[in-house]
Amino acid sequence: MDLIRKMENVSVLGAAGKMGSGILVLLSLEMAKLKIGKKEDKEFVLNAIDVSQSALNSLSGYVKSQLVKHGEKNIVELRNWYEDREDLIDNEEIISQFVYDVMEMIQTSTRIETAYSSQLIFEAIKEDKALKVKLFSQIKQNNPDAWFLTNTSSIPIGGIEKEAGLNGDIIGYHFYNPPVIQKLLEIIKTDNTNDDLAAFSIDLAKSMRKIIVQSRDIAGFIGNGHFMRDALYALNLAEELAKTEGWAKAFFLIDTISRDLLVRPMGIFQLLDYVGIDVARFILESMQPSFPNEKLSHTTLNELFDNEVKGGQFADGSQKNGIFKYQKGRITEVYDLKQAKYMVTESIEMDCAALLGELPTLKLYWKSIVRDVKKADHLKKFFNELHQMDSVGANLAIAYGKNSKAIGQMLVSTKVAASKEDVNTVMETGFFHAYGPINEYF
Repeated sequence: MDLIRKMENVSVLGAAGKMGSGILVLLSLEMAKLKIGKKEDKEFVLNAIDVSQSALNSLSGYVKSQLVKHGEKNIVELRNWYEDREDLIDNEEIISQFVYDVMEMIQTSTRIETAYSSQLIFEAIKEDKALKVKLFSQIKQNNPDAWFLTNTSSIPIGGIEKEAGLNGDIIGYHFYNPPVIQKLLEIIKTDNTNDDLAAFSIDLAKSMRKIIVQSRDIAGFIGNGHFMRDALYALNLAEELAKTEGWAKAFFLIDTISRDLLVRPMGIFQLLDYVGIDVARFILESMQPSFPNEKLSHTTLNELFDNEVKGGQFADGSQKNGIFKYQKGRITEVYDLKQAKYMVTESIEMDCAALLGELPTLKLYWKSIVRDVKKADHLKKFFNELHQMDSVGANLAIAYGKNSKAIGQMLVSTKVAASKEDVNTVMETGFFHAYGPINEYF
């Protein structure tokens, strides 16, 4: 199998979206290695396909900015690539030429027919199985040799493969957001994924310098398999607490515990806002058929959605209002589900602090601990102290940590993940947790 030939003509479906645009940049850099770095005497084409022409028009600015950043960080490599160009002297000239050469390989289109000439189809459209099947089957009928690499984060790949008639020519290639920065790549083979495609997907991921974790093809895979169940547990806690404290305090308190007492980069409800409550609901709906003995839904999520509390991000990356309102990334208001209005956090922070009760004397902050060489020692001391306490905050945090661990262990026991190390790698790398859920702390 001539893998360079596979890279000659590549299409990205949903290229103007948040995930698609990042995947497009990564692929453009891979093509640059071949075309400019290795001086492959071939025509390389990277098709950016999306339904929105205006979004495609805006895409070039993002891609150029990412190429400039890459060039600045890798100027020594670029100088080697362009060493035969005596007219390029300054770093700025070399980077400018690099951006120009890469952008020359990218073509935009709103027509799915453009993908008929591609050997590789990278898909990053919305989580809609029917739409994926429709597009893939259409491309396959017109291009029998195409390979499909889907960025789906929850839908079983085998189901898409069967309905689209792909006969082993598909693999799950789940990037984490944003793809250009995130190191993790979840790769999901079906029972039929052909060996050449599987080998290619690994080689490409390594070339992109990604950390590879392979997941079994079960809805939600490892990342969302843990995150969605973690969120449902938090919603159950908030629902119970809201009976006595009200929804605003319940949301704020559980979010604080999951962030500060579990030493995570953000609280569970802030993370739900980031992902989008509508997206979370869809992921859960996608997972439910595969787990008939679990209830993978929550009335609270549905009520928030019905009240137009959806979260997600604007095009510029800023956070939309969700369970919380934000100003420059800082939580300023909390939604009260019963009253159907937001409440200023200042009015509930002191009450929540009093309700939490006694907390460890050792103060740990995710930002400072995550890269600390003595991280394990600090975490052990912190959680040991937490276990000695009998406060509301400590008891809720310990129960939360134990549940998170149980979810991770379940993913291993059901063979969604091959090992506890794979579960921990996904949560530490993909979700930036300071430690994996399967640990000795709980």
